[in-house]
Amino acid sequence: MASQDWFDKDFYKVLGVSKEVSAADLKKTYRKLARQYHPDSNAGDAKAEARFKEISEAYAVLSDPEQREEYDQIRAMGSGARFTAGGQGAGGFEDVFSRFGQSRGGYSYESADFDDIFSMFGQGGGSSFGSGRFGQASGGYRGYGGPTRGADVTARTTIDFVTATKGETITLQSEDGQPFKVKIPAGVADGQKIRLRGRGRPSPDGGESGDIVVQVTVRPHPVFTRDGLNLRVVVPVTYTEAVFGATIEVPTLGGDPVKLRVAPGTPSGRVLRVKGRGVQAQKGTGDLLAEVQIAVPTHVDGAAREALEKYREAEPKENPRAELIARAAN
Repeated sequence: MASQDWFDKDFYKVLGVSKEVSAADLKKTYRKLARQYHPDSNAGDAKAEARFKEISEAYAVLSDPEQREEYDQIRAMGSGARFTAGGQGAGGFEDVFSRFGQSRGGYSYESADFDDIFSMFGQGGGSSFGSGRFGQASGGYRGYGGPTRGADVTARTTIDFVTATKGETITLQSEDGQPFKVKIPAGVADGQKIRLRGRGRPSPDGGESGDIVVQVTVRPHPVFTRDGLNLRVVVPVTYTEAVFGATIEVPTLGGDPVKLRVAPGTPSGRVLRVKGRGVQAQKGTGDLLAEVQIAVPTHVDGAAREALEKYREAEPKENPRAELIARAAN
């Protein structure tokens, strides 16, 4: 913080306390104001952030007995003085600066040696302006001397596929053995993290508590997989169903099967869509995607084998891979 602020800013007024305020009452007032204007509680509010910085600046000085004494002395000696005064002055801080070989008037703040200034008040080498205690982070809000934010705590839980899809409130155990509830939102994904604000470790100096961060692992389902909000399922069909077409049943997650029409000539890999039978989450509802897979029989004998032999003789003499090979050669 620029040293001019020590002359111009009334830190007691900034915090709304008297000059005789005790250290305990000062800390109590600061904590109340810090909670009210902290950026985490006022996201996007530039005025609140500016107010928080102002409060933190004031507290950083007044909470340190040595800096508070220096501040009071400077305010008492040079109220209203300016580092860049261009006119003639008599006494006050122009006399202070004249001790460093500067003429009265026209003293530039940018070239001042503040180590010498503060040595006059009994402070050893090292200015508090910009490089010493003043303005350093002593807490979680870096650079403004605010209180330290408590540490986050990581927790892990494994849930089944249906719970991840439908959502549910579960109970976990904290580090100290105390149970706490976690609301699992519908549609939570494997590896997703759920943050519980203010439920982590407390601040060591009155700041905000940390968070509990719950990392979710979802067990795989034997039938369904997730594709965003959509559910995927592989549905086997017979060769004749694929060739001639058929109406088949497809399973749904936690509900009755639905009927789907397989069109004649449907190849393996074609996806049939069932609207609205996917994951129902706050941001929308997915679909059920049924991928057709032609099931090849492992044993063919008797009349079925004879029929297939006759079909092989009658089927068109074309190579289904010819186009693929030609395209690969280009």
